[in-house]
Amino acid sequence: SQAMQQISVIENVLKLNDELAAMNRQTLREAGVFCVNLIGGPGCGKTALLETTLKQLADLHRIGVLVGDLATTRDATRLAAHATQVVQINTGKACHLEAHQVRQAMDRLNLDALDILVIENVGNLICPVGFDLGQDVKVGMCSVTEGDDKPAKHPPIIAAVDALLLNKMDLIQHVPFSLERFYEDVARLNPALEVLEVSAHTQMIDPWIDWLLANRLRRVQAATDRARPVGR
Repeated sequence: SQAMQQISVIENVLKLNDELAAMNRQTLREAGVFCVNLIGGPGCGKTALLETTLKQLADLHRIGVLVGDLATTRDATRLAAHATQVVQINTGKACHLEAHQVRQAMDRLNLDALDILVIENVGNLICPVGFDLGQDVKVGMCSVTEGDDKPAKHPPIIAAVDALLLNKMDLIQHVPFSLERFYEDVARLNPALEVLEVSAHTQMIDPWIDWLLANRLRRVQAATDRARPVGR
């Protein structure tokens, strides 16, 4: 039936994507690069957060960025002022990045000159969730200006991410946003999920910076343990 054919096509697409994502992950780990897949809706502040992150970590870590957008190079241009390696990926009408696009973009990077790679996914809380890109961690992002119902309306991303950023906390007194409702919905959907309250434009992003560096260190230590000869 047509329905069965459609399901088969989707399964094949996801299988191929996962195979390429595994290749991406292997390439990144061999290069010692810690990779973050950042997912958030349009206007939640992903690019602003990365600008501030790059400014704070520029002297400590070499960070590259892959920027996914439907069109324009505006976000990549903003980030290029603070990062030595930035690649724009324009998806046209596609609402998410896929592993093959990331792999092609990685070919334009000098991975040996990077410690961290951040993939700024297309602004969307739905489509990017199901596509593995080869990242080490998947981070979701919301902002108080979008409303406190985002977790309840988008359960898949809450279930899938390793951490959730709540941005624009400096504006919470000026918008109708219930922290209690937000946290109740997150706890109901993913009780172990860590929520990091930040404000990118006021550079109040220490919780995010601390989480990022701690998780990178954890992966570096795990790689070192795997490489250590047995009995040493």
